[in-house]
Amino acid sequence: MSSPAKIAQTPEFLSKQLLQQQAALKIYDSMTTNKRSFEPLQAGKIGMYVCGMTVYDYCHIGHARVMVAFDVVSRWLRHLGYEVNYVRNITDIDDKIIARANENGEPIGELTHRFIKAMHEDAAALGCENPDAEPRATEHIDEMLDMIGTLEQKQHAYAASNGDVYYAVDTFEGYGKLSKRKLEDLQAGSRVDVDTDKKNPFDFVLWKAAKAGEPQWASSWGGGRPGWHIECSAMSTKCLGNSFDIHGGGHDLQFPHHENEIAQSEAATGCTYAHNWMHVGFINVDGEKMSKSLGNFFTIREVMQKFHPETIRFFILSSHYRSQVNFSDAALKEAHSGLTRIYQALKAADAVLNTSVSAAESIESINTEHAGTHSADFIAAMNDDFNTPQAISVLFSLAKEVNKLARDADDADTQAQLQLQAVQLRALAGILNIGQLNPAEFLQAQIGEVVEGQMSDEQIEALIQERLDSKANKNFARADEIRDLLQNSGIELEDGKLGTTWRRT
Repeated sequence: MSSPAKIAQTPEFLSKQLLQQQAALKIYDSMTTNKRSFEPLQAGKIGMYVCGMTVYDYCHIGHARVMVAFDVVSRWLRHLGYEVNYVRNITDIDDKIIARANENGEPIGELTHRFIKAMHEDAAALGCENPDAEPRATEHIDEMLDMIGTLEQKQHAYAASNGDVYYAVDTFEGYGKLSKRKLEDLQAGSRVDVDTDKKNPFDFVLWKAAKAGEPQWASSWGGGRPGWHIECSAMSTKCLGNSFDIHGGGHDLQFPHHENEIAQSEAATGCTYAHNWMHVGFINVDGEKMSKSLGNFFTIREVMQKFHPETIRFFILSSHYRSQVNFSDAALKEAHSGLTRIYQALKAADAVLNTSVSAAESIESINTEHAGTHSADFIAAMNDDFNTPQAISVLFSLAKEVNKLARDADDADTQAQLQLQAVQLRALAGILNIGQLNPAEFLQAQIGEVVEGQMSDEQIEALIQERLDSKANKNFARADEIRDLLQNSGIELEDGKLGTTWRRT
């Protein structure tokens, strides 16, 4: 899919109108639990860090939601004229990776390389742009060791008798401020192992002592490897500095991962870590939490065997990023129908106007005085904490208007109005990176493997021509028979003033 929204980074778009739009942006902050006006730390620039994937398996539909949500955040911020530095890390060493590599009998580097490649393929299929940086844990061991050393020097960390190095949560006064959990309440409800090397059951590991047969790096505490939490603190500060604008991830990371990030980062630097926290809601499957043990765990690749990747993106954007979402075949089918409405409107406009609008024309059109109420409503929705469901409702309203104009476009004035509204529809949809394919490419797309007896595009076109010939020869029974045959094969015909078109249902 194309990415026309990046055009908005050029200087000619940094107009007074864009500055007004920037000032109107509000983001819900998980730390303050308030939706508040967004103010970047540095005028015109935004640093955003998102916790990425642990690459021991294919990405699942929950990962897809995080990918798409922050892709849209990045696109909208760039559309507003900000220079965005979007960083999403890759965890390429941890217990699950080591275990999976041992199960497969393959080197860890080969395993992680394979699944990083697959992750990039899945993200691209979903229409996501690459982050500006993708730091890997194994490439930032020195930064992690430096931060652990600083924490130990400041007496926020201690080496235990088992060779591990732990963060002492009691030493950080603000521990629990993101998740709104009090340490004393957590301690009261915990089961304490009397043989543990921890001083507090909620102390977490910064450096793991080496075990036989596992990868290890040298350190002043002995050979070992980093704990999970220290990775993000070290890599985010390396890429974005001690303080940055937005930290994001899945809701499940709020505690303990993000809580621990805050504790170790702010204890090490003395600075406020992230100024806005954004968390993406859970995905349930048919009303239940997605889990491998329940057998309702789906990879992105599995879902793309049944549904167009843009339909999956549209499904994700049809719910607010903070809400819980129920994933099911019925929900995906509904999303496909919704996206089809947009593509059918674009198809109708293209047929009447005998042209399609370029990306540059589209983006420029929504920043002019002629943009109209649809553009204003879309902008207001996106500036309201990236409210993509409301933005999509604007697209539906615009698609309805485009369809009406296409049916009545018998004069130059109506065609001019159709041109304007079609441009608006493609432009606004383009900011979400949907609706940018040739309509026929989406509407006639073959998803999954071709089954025996399934009609090819050529066979469909031949039957449509036979139907037209039958109607011309007044053989209406044969024409109806062909329509029924196609419909039973999942092919929907649409007769219009400009001829017959088709789409797969």
